[in-house]
Amino acid sequence: MAFKLPDLPYAFDALEPHIDALTMEIHHDRHHAGYTNNLNAAIAGTALENQSILDILSGVSNHGAAVRNNGGGFYNHSLFWEVMGPNGGGTPVGGLGDDINKAFGSFDAFKDEFSKAAATRFGSGWAWLVVNENGLVVCSTANQDNPLMDLADVKGTPILGLDVWEHAYYLKYQNKRPDYISNFWNVINWDNVAGRYADAR
Repeated sequence: MAFKLPDLPYAFDALEPHIDALTMEIHHDRHHAGYTNNLNAAIAGTALENQSILDILSGVSNHGAAVRNNGGGFYNHSLFWEVMGPNGGGTPVGGLGDDINKAFGSFDAFKDEFSKAAATRFGSGWAWLVVNENGLVVCSTANQDNPLMDLADVKGTPILGLDVWEHAYYLKYQNKRPDYISNFWNVINWDNVAGRYADAR
């Protein structure tokens, strides 16, 4: 098996009341597990078994839909669990906080732009805060695509991502995606995001 489902770094109920325990359990143990298993099946017996997920995604246009969809699903969720955590929320400090203010004008302006990207992504997809040659930028992608893919409209290294597939929020929020997005700000692990930012730079 080339890829292994990462453990959730906290209990299923650790993000309550913002994200409910049952959603977290189903999302991790079924959806993320499914992407992991299907990715392994898609690359079995090929040279991709010996590549990192970053290498696979950077050349994903050379591979079929199963690799694109499940490789993205594997990577995106692995990031998603880590950029959230209990006792999250607040605002980023240090270099990340300063650079968000420079790039967007203020943290609130960034928050508005990111929330809009998440709310207006039609159908299923993700909203991202990305580091690229232009600095910090916000974008969104469809389905399980991400900015690491060579076919992405906005390319770069994602440091914060929000899953806006209905399976991420429907049990608690039903069709109220904006409420889910609003509550996401209460669970962001800014220390993890700052670490990703330092690595990406």
